[in-house]
Amino acid sequence: MALNFRFAVASDLHIALPHTISEQTHRFHLVEVSIPALELVLEDLSMLDIDFLLLPGDLTQDGEPENHTWLSKRLAVLPYPVYVVPGNHDIPVKFANDYSIGLADFSSYYDHCGYDDQQRLYYSKQVLPGVQIIGLNSNQFDTSGKQKYIGGLEEEQLDWLEQVLTIAQEKLVIVMLHHNVIEHLPDQSNHSLGRRYMLENRLVLLDILQSAGVKLIFTGHLHVQDVAEYQGIYEITTGSLVTYPHPYRIIDFITDASGQQSLKIESYRVNSLPDLPNLSDVSRNWLGDRSFHYMYKLLTNPPLNLSPEFATQLAPSLRYFWADIAGGDAVLDFPNLPPEVRRYFQSFNATNSIDNNATLLLS
Repeated sequence: MALNFRFAVASDLHIALPHTISEQTHRFHLVEVSIPALELVLEDLSMLDIDFLLLPGDLTQDGEPENHTWLSKRLAVLPYPVYVVPGNHDIPVKFANDYSIGLADFSSYYDHCGYDDQQRLYYSKQVLPGVQIIGLNSNQFDTSGKQKYIGGLEEEQLDWLEQVLTIAQEKLVIVMLHHNVIEHLPDQSNHSLGRRYMLENRLVLLDILQSAGVKLIFTGHLHVQDVAEYQGIYEITTGSLVTYPHPYRIIDFITDASGQQSLKIESYRVNSLPDLPNLSDVSRNWLGDRSFHYMYKLLTNPPLNLSPEFATQLAPSLRYFWADIAGGDAVLDFPNLPPEVRRYFQSFNATNSIDNNATLLLS
């Protein structure tokens, strides 16, 4: 079967109704724009002939029932199917409290977004003839019900996945989860700041997917535009709609006359909104204003291990580093930094420009 279809990806929506918005002074997420930014994206998608929309987690600000309810109802009236998975912000606690839903509640809000079986937080869905979406839950909790910083897939979910992949051998399988499976930053899986965005047992998952011939993973969480590859498997992680550069993707799966399959990725940005015409500049500065603590930790942690005094001196010159990394395809240089520090930050540069717009050959 010659597969040709189009879909969209928007991630880390962090939907927050105005009366639910947190008053935290130094929060990174510009959640004030969450609903108008999503509406603009949905307006754009309404003019395209897409087959489905993927939302790889962090659908809400912090798991508030009102925000889940609003989004669930909004997605239900779209003219194309939507598939979601939970992010760490969607179920920040295992058991519901006065502020957030619990782990067992998530699927009931999104029974029209892949969750036919509300007894579990993962699913497999045939979305088109010959095309299967597998949505996984990568959130982990400790014995007290507190969410763990690092993602993971429990044994039961991995066993289920292997069974599903055995049945789906003749289909194109697209896997979606929130936490990263492949590294998108230098030594991400070993660095204290990057590891929390990754799947703890990622190599187990990659081995399962590789054995089954799965080539496409879609994730979020990192708020960065990036495409990474591991032994023939591509992971496309998409930045957040509430942080610079407010991106979303339109993706075409193409089979040409010779049978060659490819994925054409096009990325777009929400640069302005009716009440915030200079959104791009505002959000870039928003990140810059909040960058010092992160850059300080990056400078004082391995491999640089700079002194607190030296890190304090250098951090301001890296004000827009994370915003540029978030935009994807980064080509950065800091000639005024010491050579060792300069080389380290150059290691974050893109080696090829595939993070935003690219055609990936799949067969």
